[in-house]
Amino acid sequence: MSNDLKQCCARLYESELVTRLLGDSFHPGGSALTERLGELLRLTPQTRVLDVAAGRGTSAYVLARRFGCSITGVDLSAHNLARARADAEASPYADGMTFVVADAERLPFEDASYDAIVCECAFCTFPDKQLATAEFARVLKRGGVVGMSDLTRTAGTPGELADLISWIACLGGATSAREYANWLTRAGLTNVMVEPHDDALVDMITDIRKRLFGAEVLIGLNTIAVPGVDFSTATRLARQAFDAARAGRLGYTILCGMKP
Repeated sequence: MSNDLKQCCARLYESELVTRLLGDSFHPGGSALTERLGELLRLTPQTRVLDVAAGRGTSAYVLARRFGCSITGVDLSAHNLARARADAEASPYADGMTFVVADAERLPFEDASYDAIVCECAFCTFPDKQLATAEFARVLKRGGVVGMSDLTRTAGTPGELADLISWIACLGGATSAREYANWLTRAGLTNVMVEPHDDALVDMITDIRKRLFGAEVLIGLNTIAVPGVDFSTATRLARQAFDAARAGRLGYTILCGMKP
């Protein structure tokens, strides 16, 4: 794992193909799971939130709309943040939303700056998870809370998911929910809770498979063109991911912890 992985994933989420396959939400569960995370963190209009790996600002917008909190979003992709800013400015929540290009492992904020931190479907891509969680704890106020949602991967037969991981690099850094919880605990966070949402991953993969099929049909009808995309490989990998998720080797979970 290296800094190249973070940059690769940031660029991936800029692509038209990802938008076609994932729609507006780039993580399992979509806005409903984002709202669930906000409920667990007990966000209010008085909460100052840091959204780490904010991407195009989809989660930030959901949280601002649902809970009225103020949000600073950080991401490595200037392209995605430019879109996030444009969308925020066109919304009723523009005054409470700010976006900054920054690395989760080197947050450009003072100690005890935020009441809550949200990180959705990105922690698995961080090469130095110990440094990232230490940064989370550093910028949190005492009594502040961290809420993460992420892919989980259980140990299995060596090489069992090698083909899938070789194409979806983010899976290479995914681990078990217990290990994610351990990272939060090592950073000094307490009352760490885990809430599994494996069904959300199965539903998302099912939707991707449907979109892949639809895209292939449209290409066959010369309705759209997606040059350079190997749909046969994408379809095979989606099937592999679906089988792994149904078997419990891949999953999705929410974790929360508090700074004492």
